[in-house]
Amino acid sequence: MPNLERRRDLLTGFKTTKDEIQNMFRLIERDLRDAAVSSLSADRRFMIAYEAGLNLATIPLYCSGYETHGQGHHWITFLLLPRFMGSKLRDLAEYFDLCRTKRNIGTYDRGGQISKTEAKELLEEVLTFKTMCENWLQVNHPEQI
Repeated sequence: MPNLERRRDLLTGFKTTKDEIQNMFRLIERDLRDAAVSSLSADRRFMIAYEAGLNLATIPLYCSGYETHGQGHHWITFLLLPRFMGSKLRDLAEYFDLCRTKRNIGTYDRGGQISKTEAKELLEEVLTFKTMCENWLQVNHPEQI
């Protein structure tokens, strides 16, 4: 994995609780509802959907005994997603990482760079990913449901 060995400071051991995971799902549900509000700008809808996706990607890390923090923690979260949920998520993790870059540009550099189509696509991908995470939890960590 590129640069991961040099960035061990971003990944530490962590023990989550069922309440914490359930609270994350409540936040995700809120964000998914908000990201579907068509009167919001495409930039804002994209950013909200991204946050839901990031929180979903954090759940497998937490359940596997890890947490990320510091500069680069979003990148590490997506990078490790296939390690914890399986290699079939590699393409989705790469897509989410591309979205991370777009989100950073829209958040820190300049707005108006996200199209309605991109916002809708990300929301759809996150909704699909939510189902995948729920299924993964049922099989691998039923105690967290």
